[in-house]
Amino acid sequence: MTLSPQQISIHPISVPSSDVDFGAVIENVDLENLTDNDFSIIRDTLYKTHVVVLKNQASSSPKAQYELTHRFDSSAIGYGHGKTLDAKRSILHPDLKTVPHQPEVQIIGNGLVPEYEGLSNIKLVHPHHKKFHKHPIPEEDDLTHTRFYRWHIDAALYDLNPPKVTSLLAVSVPKGRRQTLRYDDGTGDELDVPLGTTAFVSGYKMYDILSDADKEFVRTSRIEYAAHPYIWMSAAKSRSDGLGLVSDNLELPSSELPLIDPSKVQILPMVWKNPVTGQFALQMHPSAVRKIHLATGEVIEDLKRVREIVHKLQRPGISPNLVYAHDWEEGDMVLFNNQGVLHSVVGAFREDEVRLFRQCNMAASEGPVGA
Repeated sequence: MTLSPQQISIHPISVPSSDVDFGAVIENVDLENLTDNDFSIIRDTLYKTHVVVLKNQASSSPKAQYELTHRFDSSAIGYGHGKTLDAKRSILHPDLKTVPHQPEVQIIGNGLVPEYEGLSNIKLVHPHHKKFHKHPIPEEDDLTHTRFYRWHIDAALYDLNPPKVTSLLAVSVPKGRRQTLRYDDGTGDELDVPLGTTAFVSGYKMYDILSDADKEFVRTSRIEYAAHPYIWMSAAKSRSDGLGLVSDNLELPSSELPLIDPSKVQILPMVWKNPVTGQFALQMHPSAVRKIHLATGEVIEDLKRVREIVHKLQRPGISPNLVYAHDWEEGDMVLFNNQGVLHSVVGAFREDEVRLFRQCNMAASEGPVGA
């Protein structure tokens, strides 16, 4: 007797004692045999809730993960960061390994993995804030306390368009302890988080809570991103809240970057429009910003001032009550609207705490739509 497949079920993510109003959990999805109707449900839910957790996907192949992610933008070709991962000086280089038979899918995590998807003796390194923040947490507090490593959008921000959707699959997840996340920015803000969480905030909420004057400013202004941004910022250090860099003049000059093609420098809207709901999201990668182009034609070029403006606009949106810190379970595949949320790696692991994830995104076939 053949059993009928279970009907897909959807319910909203609930975060007690918080103002998080985005995210959904979808169960009973078979990614190896995904129908057009199944995908339509997933896509509609994603663009209305921005973060979707597909449960029980441990058996999903890298090919199925790629095909699902690619379905959001069928004209997209290649990994979202292109070949920037190959640049040894890029800050992204140590963090990802490529699945040999599915190059759009990357392997990330922590610890030594003897064998996985055609790779042997994989040494994975979880990004640690002490290598990136100017003022890290003291060593004695390292395993009990943590930070947002870097709030960002998945995007090359030079030459390639920002991916529309990213998928993350939890293959192996260390459990058993929690950490206190510290903002250390003078506010006293803290957040209790699961070990190795991925933190998300809504760009739509970030926009909605702005003053009317700031909404007008962000709707009519554009951000120019640095050329080869992940090499450009490689010597710079982050603010303690992970929301942008400290201005210490440590960015690499153009003479020390790969050849710059001015036509590939990206100038993008501050506000990106949701393709389904029409909502506006405040979407900026704070660490990669270089200049602000105003509606008047004026360009703000002073990097310290640019960063201060961007931080002032974004900081209210990462308040503890607005952060969704996902408590990963093995088999969770999280899809997120990369053009509507910001996210951050979080956590500090012991060397023997093995974490194994798969990530997939592709450079979009078109740029984001502004206000």
